Amino acid sequence: MRRELISIGEDVVNVAFDAPVDSSPRDQIEEAERRLYQIAEAGRYDGGFQRFSEALKVAVDMAARAYEREGSLSGIATGLTDLDRYMGGLQASDLVILAGRPGMGKSALATNIAFNVAKAYQGRTRADGAIEAANGGVVGFFTLEMSAEQLATRIIAEQSGVASYKIRRGDITEGDFHRVADAVRDMQQIPFYIDQTGGVAIAQLTARARRLKRQRGLDLLVVDYIQLLSGSKSRTENRVQELTEVTTGLKALAKELNVPILACSQLSRQVEQRDDKRPLLSDLRESGSIEQDADVVLFIYREEYYLKNKEPRPGTEEHINWMAQMENAHGRAEVIIAKQRHGPTGTVELQFDAEVTRFSAIAREDTIAEIR
Repeated sequence: MRRELISIGEDVVNVAFDAPVDSSPRDQIEEAERRLYQIAEAGRYDGGFQRFSEALKVAVDMAARAYEREGSLSGIATGLTDLDRYMGGLQASDLVILAGRPGMGKSALATNIAFNVAKAYQGRTRADGAIEAANGGVVGFFTLEMSAEQLATRIIAEQSGVASYKIRRGDITEGDFHRVADAVRDMQQIPFYIDQTGGVAIAQLTARARRLKRQRGLDLLVVDYIQLLSGSKSRTENRVQELTEVTTGLKALAKELNVPILACSQLSRQVEQRDDKRPLLSDLRESGSIEQDADVVLFIYREEYYLKNKEPRPGTEEHINWMAQMENAHGRAEVIIAKQRHGPTGTVELQFDAEVTRFSAIAREDTIAEIR
């Protein structure tokens, strides 16, 4: 290891001296970080063949941990019971894509899941002195669209039950203020880390995720959303190639860090041209690589969003039917599991409270029986 460190140190000096003027020092820092991280994690991510008995041992250990863990899940619980039953939680080294049209609540669901994981965190000390998550986990959240303050306001609204627009405008009662203050006090210590840098490149994201894992630990990484990530400078002329580089990079990072990555994605407009606006795998925007690289693809769909824009003239029979449909769809969301490498596909219904952007499980006996 020391020889490796000497070699990296020499390379850092030599490359800094010899680099062309137009090459970015940032690239050199990221490459040095990558090599240092490999040494720090030596033996854990070695390539090459391994005995099948080693893989068997890892599989049995995973089953044992699931048996011990709350809810008997092999992965990290999302806090949404029905979704966890289908997926067994978020699995280590999986790339989970959460996709939907604008207004469906992608960011809200990703934020809810991330916060549920961080809030449930309980650490335990391993035999080698390292701390690992017994429940929940340490969360890293790349918010490329919203600022850290907007994200925090959303989470405060969700936890306190006070609408985020009221918090932003200061339009709250004394009771609301106390609920907000109590929610903030409860959330002070949770292991939730936010990076709000816009337009970050996949190489930078990878370097920052490695750094967070090394310094604070990392059990779940959330990226909102992948179309705002950029690839390497040399390939920007082709958007499809660039997005392929991004998704391949995210999948490689999930395997390297051995954590699930939950990445939001936009959908193409062709959804809007169909009568049934439930998304399909072919709607994933700009590249087939998203569908190919993902271990799990989740689509979010809210009937209420589309019905709201189709209100017929009041007083007509169509309006009465529309009112009945609106009542059925109110506060309901569907999470469609369109692809899953290690489990069934299907649809999970969730409750959605738009005021406080909160998704929660619907207690329904038939859903539970069907999954069993």
